[in-house]
Amino acid sequence: MEINLEKLICITQAAALGDACFDYILGEIRLGISELQIARKIDEYLLSHGGTSLAFPTICVAGENGCQPHGVPSDYRIAKGDLVTIDFGAVVGGYCGDMTRTVAVGRPYAELRELYYTVLDAQLAAIDVLAAGVSCQSVDTAAREIIEAAGFGEYYIHGTGHGVGKEVHEAPTLNAKSEETLQVGMAVTVEPGIYIPGKGGVRIEDLFVITETGIINLVKSDKSLIIL
Repeated sequence: MEINLEKLICITQAAALGDACFDYILGEIRLGISELQIARKIDEYLLSHGGTSLAFPTICVAGENGCQPHGVPSDYRIAKGDLVTIDFGAVVGGYCGDMTRTVAVGRPYAELRELYYTVLDAQLAAIDVLAAGVSCQSVDTAAREIIEAAGFGEYYIHGTGHGVGKEVHEAPTLNAKSEETLQVGMAVTVEPGIYIPGKGGVRIEDLFVITETGIINLVKSDKSLIIL
């Protein structure tokens, strides 16, 4: 497989729009704002700054709602110490962006901070093995082993990533059952997460292009725990 330059250019632009939107929304998230209000602000930004449509319905979940990996934004209002997970992307030139960040509003308690850094370590471990010729299953294993070693294995309830192109979910699938291999030109997400009912959750997601010489992370936004 060769790199499709049109795809690379458009997905890079979509990812850049996502980064700009993240910078914007950090200034809008505050105590008392609702998940739904945050999601609407994200949608409005993406569609007014170059996105032709949303790549998928924007996810914003906070507090205990963070245990829902694909939760629908609600009227829940952000409280002090909450983690807020936002998963969003726009279509640019016919290709999709996709990124997720989890931020805190006020200092979260110790277990939530542990969840965050466990997920970050898992993502970095998966990124370390991401390359052409590597099995998709091995990428999932790298992330999953970190989360399991920290004692949260039962709360990692989805795969580690997926392909992205004109659809936001395309081949390959990076999970424990995948029989696919990463190839040059593929764009894939790496997005481990932990979701604990009654407590909350964390997901961190970047979008990568596989090249002959390595990988390109199209998402540039900070992954340290941002406390607003």
